Amino acid sequence: MTIMNPHLKFQSQAVAKPYFVFALMLFVGQILFGLIMGLQYVVGDFLFPLIPFNVARMVHTNLLIVWLLFGFMGAAYYLVPEEADRELHSPKLAIILFWVFAAAGVLTILGYLLVPYAGLAAMTGNELLPTMGREFLEQPTITKIGIVVVALGFLYNIGMTLLKGRKTTISMVMMTGLIGLAVFFLFSFYNPENLARDKYYWWFVVHLWVEGVWELIMGSMLAFVLIKITGVDREVIEKWLYVIIAMALITGILGTGHHFFWIGAPEVWLWVGSIFSAMEPVPFFAMVLFAFNMVSRRRREHPNRAASLWAMGTTVTAFLGAGVWGFLHTLAPVNYYTHGSQLTAAHGHLAFYGAYAMIVMTMISYAMPRLRGLGEAPDARAQTVEIWGFWLMTLSMVAITLFLTAAGVVQVWLQRMPADGAALSFMSTVDQLAVFFWLRLVAGVFFLIGLVCYLYSFRQRGRVPVAVAAAAA
Repeated sequence: MTIMNPHLKFQSQAVAKPYFVFALMLFVGQILFGLIMGLQYVVGDFLFPLIPFNVARMVHTNLLIVWLLFGFMGAAYYLVPEEADRELHSPKLAIILFWVFAAAGVLTILGYLLVPYAGLAAMTGNELLPTMGREFLEQPTITKIGIVVVALGFLYNIGMTLLKGRKTTISMVMMTGLIGLAVFFLFSFYNPENLARDKYYWWFVVHLWVEGVWELIMGSMLAFVLIKITGVDREVIEKWLYVIIAMALITGILGTGHHFFWIGAPEVWLWVGSIFSAMEPVPFFAMVLFAFNMVSRRRREHPNRAASLWAMGTTVTAFLGAGVWGFLHTLAPVNYYTHGSQLTAAHGHLAFYGAYAMIVMTMISYAMPRLRGLGEAPDARAQTVEIWGFWLMTLSMVAITLFLTAAGVVQVWLQRMPADGAALSFMSTVDQLAVFFWLRLVAGVFFLIGLVCYLYSFRQRGRVPVAVAAAAA
């Protein structure tokens, strides 16, 4: 007999739970491989030849992308039925797609770890449709095809739910972002021989995901959670959302030009990329104002203090990582010296954590108590542990960013614009940065401790009370 969950508005929202759980499992894997890489920066032969640096990096970045996608899909399966005011079109299809995507992800990671990359390309028929060998898009062609199939099934499921139900600004913004995510991924199949053309369209996936359509998904998730935890009128929050997504799309799409400075694209991108990239912090700053304004106008004190902290924290950290640290080196005259330096890594770490990892954890923090049948919020002890996790992870990521920023400044100084005109080689420069890499590794360990606290808080939340389960049955 199936036990009904009295804390869910629609029972089909329960399909979000395995997506959230698996996303967090992959998140742990991503951080572990990040620590392996961090140690390999200072102990070059650590785990060699078992896990070479290039393999660890490939696994680290691919796990990041995949766990965020699982998080977005789980968020959509939870959010859309509530916004559409009806059950999900096909919960069974959602579960089938979960297992297909999970199996494809696990097999791909195992392929990276157990098979030489060239051998993996031969095994998966890459010569028939060559798509492998590009940063962040290293997945075998067969995996990419699987991702497309999963995305189509997912969009069909969400789309049919919306077509038959209520249409809200939040659900339509999320749907637009999800469609954009699927459409721009198709450029991963285009792999021209001309390197400039390859990089030109490669950024259509990488940039237009993280600085374009993903921002729509982030905005819709943030708006949904703020409505729930503040009780502010939907109309007020939706007006803010319209403004934010308009600015995000205008600056994000044209801001793609800051990646075209050095790949042989027309000179006009020096101006277009610089100007619109300099405007990209604006929508992130608007998100900060949005979140804090809504919380200050709240009509209720939501019992889930941790979810409220995540919601406000993600706007501030996203503004710092994606906005401020992006602006630091986005102008062409500055990027001339900083391109591909540790400053890029500093920006990437804080931006991904602040904008996307934190919004997924915000959604999980809000939804998980309901998905587990515990009500609006976990107990006070669990929230305290979760809040410890929030601060440990966030402050550790800020520390990682500061250490990498310092490393980037020294790298530019020694390697790219030395005072005496004698630039050091890349490897000699890296030797001079060892202290920053050791500090980065220590901060990474504290980040892992914070993640363990976050995960342990779910254990602290206890089980569904017997009386509630019996009443639901």
